[in-house]
Amino acid sequence: MVTAIVGANWGDEGKGKITDMLGRESDIVIRFQGGSNAGHTIINDYGKFALHLLPSGVFYSHTTSIIGNGVALNIPYLLQEVKDLVEKGVPEPKLLVSDRAQILMPYHIAFDEYEEERLGKKSFGSTKSGIAPFYSDKYAKIGIQVSELFDEEGLKEKINRICEQKNVILEHLYHKPKLDQEELLKTLLAYRDMIEPYICDVSAYLRQAIAEGKNILLEGQLGSLKDPDHGIYPMVTSSSTLAAYGAIGAGIPPYAIKRIVTVVKAYSSAVGAGEFVSEILDEKEADELRRHGGDGGEYGATTGRPRRMGWFDAVASRYGCEIQGATEVVLTVLDCLGYLKEIPVCIGYEIDGKVVKDFPVTAKLAKAKPVYTVLPGWECDINGIKEYEQLPENCRNYVEFIEKELGVPISMVSNGPKRTDIIYRNR
Repeated sequence: MVTAIVGANWGDEGKGKITDMLGRESDIVIRFQGGSNAGHTIINDYGKFALHLLPSGVFYSHTTSIIGNGVALNIPYLLQEVKDLVEKGVPEPKLLVSDRAQILMPYHIAFDEYEEERLGKKSFGSTKSGIAPFYSDKYAKIGIQVSELFDEEGLKEKINRICEQKNVILEHLYHKPKLDQEELLKTLLAYRDMIEPYICDVSAYLRQAIAEGKNILLEGQLGSLKDPDHGIYPMVTSSSTLAAYGAIGAGIPPYAIKRIVTVVKAYSSAVGAGEFVSEILDEKEADELRRHGGDGGEYGATTGRPRRMGWFDAVASRYGCEIQGATEVVLTVLDCLGYLKEIPVCIGYEIDGKVVKDFPVTAKLAKAKPVYTVLPGWECDINGIKEYEQLPENCRNYVEFIEKELGVPISMVSNGPKRTDIIYRNR
């Protein structure tokens, strides 16, 4: 069976932990989009890890980890991640890389930095990992596919085309040094030697695996609200964050995806700029939730930036589940709310004097004011509880209120950072 694990919100929902946990029952785990611009934090028997490109199933020796064709493939970064795992005692993962994946180049990172610098205060809050320039090149047809590394003459021609365009921009828009064609060729040939042992026709491999009834996990990066079509455009990422794109980014039929596990946070958080209706504007109050949140606080796994904090947003989360096609929900970081006497929940948006419950386009979102209902807190630590019925009544009421708002069954509740800190419901 093929299962997709995706986020309903702005990212940082705890997908890495859930992938790590479900990896026990999986034969294959696939990253199908994005790059090293976001991280999944995982705590297990090996220690604490922030994975960026590697799928979160790499800690199981029986699992094959795959980088799909939809990923922005930073080759040195990927291999360094593998090396870092091995140095920390993790067995070397079985890794396959799609021959149709495209390569994130050093000049993509440079262009990302230059553009953020040029925009100044109007910047997008990029992680400066080269993601937008990479996907721009991919769709402008001047990206470099892994398979092209093995045609040296064709590669030289491609490099020439790339430099013709980019050197004009570097000289006249950014006033930065031009690209050197010989250096680019050397870099790409080095990348070829590094990645060659892992290359695979991933789509054919997965078709065979599906035919054999293997359990396959598709791991998404970020969340619904960062999708370039359906998110808070333009403050979004540059690849689709939706489960539907998993079929494209891995190279499998869409009907193969039978289960869509959508991860939802018990409160809200976001890294970077963009509309965030339920944001806590009182910095003291926000910082208190930030300090209680996650393992060691709410800070970006890639950037280290403090995340913007907010109360649970039922409008955004319901939309996030709907656009993903969620078949079930995992509610994470519930344990982090135990310090609160009362917990606000955003149940609607007031826009131009009218309360709406459907998530609007960004222009209208900018006008939205949160409409809150306040639920009583449970004021105790729930970490270590294994059975749903053992949770405090107010805690169960909170979960069930959210479930009703989402309109999707909550199958699991996470009440701690470790893979074992999970409560199953309705089993």
